[in-house]
Amino acid sequence: RRITPIKGERRTTREDQRLAARLESILDELKWLYMELYDDEQAYDYFCSMLRRMYEARKPALKKQDESRLANPGWFRRRDILGMQMYPGCFARTLKGVSRHLDYLQESGVNYLHLMPLLQSPHQHSDGGYAVADFRTVDLERLAGQCRRRNILLCLDFVMNHTSDEHEWAKRARAGEKEYQNRYFFYDNWDIPLLYEKTVPEVFPQTAPGNFSLCTEAGKVVMTTFHPYQWDLNYHNPTVFNDMTENLLFLCNQGVDVIRLDAVPYIWKMLGTNCRNLPQVHTLVRMMHLACDLVCPGTLLLGEVVMAPSKVVPYFGTTEKPECQMLYNVTTMASTWHTVATRDVRLLRHQLQSVFQLPGQYLFLNYLRCHDDIGWGLDYEFLRRFGMEEISHKQFLNDYFTGVYPGSLSRGELYNNDPKLHDARMCGTTASLCGVEGAEETGDAAALELALRLDETLHAFLLSQSGVPILYSGDEIGQLNDWSYVDDPDKAEDSRFLHRGSFRWEDAKKRGDPETRQGRLYARLRQLESLRAEHPAFSAEADCWLLEPQNDHVLAIGRYCRGEKLLALYNFDPEEQTALLCDPEAFRDLLSGESCSAQSVTLPGYGFKWLHVAYEK
Repeated sequence: RRITPIKGERRTTREDQRLAARLESILDELKWLYMELYDDEQAYDYFCSMLRRMYEARKPALKKQDESRLANPGWFRRRDILGMQMYPGCFARTLKGVSRHLDYLQESGVNYLHLMPLLQSPHQHSDGGYAVADFRTVDLERLAGQCRRRNILLCLDFVMNHTSDEHEWAKRARAGEKEYQNRYFFYDNWDIPLLYEKTVPEVFPQTAPGNFSLCTEAGKVVMTTFHPYQWDLNYHNPTVFNDMTENLLFLCNQGVDVIRLDAVPYIWKMLGTNCRNLPQVHTLVRMMHLACDLVCPGTLLLGEVVMAPSKVVPYFGTTEKPECQMLYNVTTMASTWHTVATRDVRLLRHQLQSVFQLPGQYLFLNYLRCHDDIGWGLDYEFLRRFGMEEISHKQFLNDYFTGVYPGSLSRGELYNNDPKLHDARMCGTTASLCGVEGAEETGDAAALELALRLDETLHAFLLSQSGVPILYSGDEIGQLNDWSYVDDPDKAEDSRFLHRGSFRWEDAKKRGDPETRQGRLYARLRQLESLRAEHPAFSAEADCWLLEPQNDHVLAIGRYCRGEKLLALYNFDPEEQTALLCDPEAFRDLLSGESCSAQSVTLPGYGFKWLHVAYEK
C-alpha cells in the first residue's frame, strides 16, 4: 500500500520514508487482525486513512521525540523515574494550576505525572471522571509542552470500555437512531440481558447491581457494567474501534507520553461468558499498539488489569507482538496491605516469587495507594494452608483497617460492602491506613513513631521493587483521610473520596521541617528516591531473589545488577525482629553509610535496612 501525500500538504521525503517503513512493518499483521475480527474492507480502509491523517496532525516536536525514543528502546526503563498520580482538580483546581506547581513536583523528585480523568464528564454522575461525555474538549498541549521541557512524562487515562450516557453517541442512541444504538448494547427487552446476567459477575453489587439498565427514552435495555450512567461500548462494531482509536491518538498528539487503558479486560462482550479477558480483547489492544507504532511510536500503553497474575501477564503480549509496555502490579499492592495486618510475610513472599520468575522485559507500575479502593483478591488457596479462610479473613482485614480490630490504629473505611457475602473493599490514604491518623488522635507518641516508621518502610519496599514506582498525591507528606466528603451530596455515597481529598498545601509548607510528620516523611522519601536513582542494583533488569531470614515477620529480598548487590530487609512487626541471613560478605548500610555484616541483622519495629556491596569491575 503506497503512502501518498494528503492534498495541499507538504512532507519531507524523509517523513515519507519513515511513514512508509513503519506502515510496511505493521501492515500485514494489522490487516490480518482487523479482517479476522471484523471482515469489513471498507471499515479497514477508513481505519488506515485515519492513521495517516493522525500521523499528519502530529507536531514536529513530537515526531522528533518519537525518533529519539525509537533510537533508545529502553528509554522508559530508567531507575530514576518516579511517578505521582493525582486528580488535577484536587491538586491545583485546574490544569493551569498544575502548571504552576511543576516546581513542587520536580522538587519532590517526580518525573512521571499521571493526571486522573480530566475529560468532560457530567458533574453529578462521573464516577470520579470515568464517565466521559467528550473525548476531545481538552487542551493539554501547553501543560504537555511544559512537562516535556522539564523531562516529566505525562500519563492520561483513556476510558475505553464505556462512555457517559450524556456523550453525543448516547444522546443520539437515546433519541432512537439505530446507527448509534449499535455503538452500544441495546436490546428490545430483558430476554438477552437476563442471559448475560447468568454468567457475568457484578462489579458493584451494592451500589450498582446488575449489568444492564432500562433506557426509558428509547424504551430499550442497555448494557451498563459499571454504573447506569456508563454505557458499555460495542467493540463488535468496527466504527466503535475506529473512532475510539482515533480518540486515543488525539490524546497522544496532544503530547501525552503514557496512555492508561482503563478497565481494558472488559471491552469485549460475548454471551455465555463472564465478559472478562476474552481473546478478542488482546486483538484489540494489539491493534491499538500497532496504531501507536505508526502514528506516535514514542507513546506507551499502560494496562489497568486489576486481576490475578495469571490474567494480568498476558496483557504484556509477547516480545515479537507486544500489547502494553507497562501493567499495574495490583497483586503485590494488595498482598502488602495483607502483610501489614497479619504481620506475616509468607503470602507476600509467595507472590513475589511469581513476579521474580517473569521475563525481565516485563515492566510493572508499582504502588501502595491509588485513586481506587483496595480489593482483597488474594491467593486464598495458599492462605488456607495457614488456616486463613476467605470470608473470615476478609472480615479480619476490613476490621483491622477500619480500626475495629483490637489494637489497630488504622483509619480506613469500607467500600461497596456486601453484607450477604461479608465482602467489602478498603479505602484510605497510606498514612491513615498505617495508623498515623489514629496515633495523632490518641496523642500516643510511641504509636505515632511506629506508624510513621511503617509508612517509611512501605515506601522503601515500593522503591526496591523492579519497575516504575508511583506515589499517590499527598503520600509524600503523609496526608490523612478527608472525612469531609460525606458533606458533599455528589460524593457522600462513594467512600473512595475519603482518599481523593484536596491536596493540603498548608501541610506541604511544612515539608522542610523535620520535626513535623510532613517534613519527616518528605525528607525520608527524597533520601530513598535519590539512593534508588544512584545505584544500579535497583534497575528494572536486576536479578531478584528471595532470602530466607528464618523469621515470618521479615521480608528479605536480594537484588544484583552491574556489579552491585543489595539486600533489602523489611520488618512488618511492631516489635524488634532479627533476620538470620548468614551472608559472610562485608556490606554498607545505604541509609547510615556504616559498614555492617549481613549474618544476623536486627531490625527495629516496622523498620527496614538496605545493605549494599559493590564489587570491583
